[in-house]
Amino acid sequence: MHITSSNLIACIWDFDKTLIPGYMQKPLFETYAVDEQNFWKEVGALSHVYRQQNIAVTEDLLYLNHLLTYVKTGPFRGLSNQKLQQLGTALIFFEGLPTFFQTLKDVVEKNERFNAHELKLEHYIISGGLAEMIRGSKIAPYVDDIFGCEFIEEPMLPGFLHQEILPIDSEYREISQIARVIDNTTKTRFLFEINKGVNKHANLDVNASMLPEDRRIPIENMIYIADGATDVPMFSVMKERGGKTFAVHHPDNMQEFMQNDALLESGRVDCYGPADYCPGSLTYRWLTMHVEKIAERIVQARENLLQSRINKPPAFDSESQVGHSEQISLFTS
Repeated sequence: MHITSSNLIACIWDFDKTLIPGYMQKPLFETYAVDEQNFWKEVGALSHVYRQQNIAVTEDLLYLNHLLTYVKTGPFRGLSNQKLQQLGTALIFFEGLPTFFQTLKDVVEKNERFNAHELKLEHYIISGGLAEMIRGSKIAPYVDDIFGCEFIEEPMLPGFLHQEILPIDSEYREISQIARVIDNTTKTRFLFEINKGVNKHANLDVNASMLPEDRRIPIENMIYIADGATDVPMFSVMKERGGKTFAVHHPDNMQEFMQNDALLESGRVDCYGPADYCPGSLTYRWLTMHVEKIAERIVQARENLLQSRINKPPAFDSESQVGHSEQISLFTS
């Protein structure tokens, strides 16, 4: 390990069914009195409809596009990024959250041994859900960065480079285009953004070659926490590169429990437990223990490397000193 190697640890979280019991869009449907089950049923049928029209579609784009269709045609009329943030305040989290996020930070930052090396823990959320809703939720103040699907409200019109861009009246703002999509496979891109520090330094390119010791947060200093099979690409990348993986399930859902057990048996995750983040739960204990283990490993490696680079003072050789004294005596007698 490089003497100036990273002193950072990262917990990277999925969102839906990991931090909250269901899907974050629920407050959206309730606020606009839209039938949630019918919306998702329509989304599920879209790929078949478009295939019949010989149109190839990206599955993870379908729900975002259908949501925008609801905005354009009326059911979600007036839905803006600001409104999405407001809807995020209604999200209900699993027991123990969001205070558990601070607990994990304190494991590192309130330990005198770790503090001497200025170790820090950062939290990140990578979700296929709506970033603005996460930003409006009560967990946002505990998070260092949020990666989710984003919308544009007012697209730039042809010729905008040669025209003055007028301010938009907030009363008439409304989402109209997709700005960013995150799906189960593209999540790994944002893992490497965190790894290399692209999210902190805009001049860095996520595809640029970078030596391991120059990466902001090594993957072996990370833990990824998610709810199941859809996160296999992330679990695989983390495991291949020395990171830790943990799967959660709803405490009352036997099917999710069995799914997580299958992930453990197949080597996808290091452990699994209920989405209960209260003191004393298996999930609380495992995550706090492994954050501490990562911190201890970083400190030990840094101290060992520092010690190996310190030149030891010359040792005192009593026999040679006696011989030297006899020589002096001969010359002076």
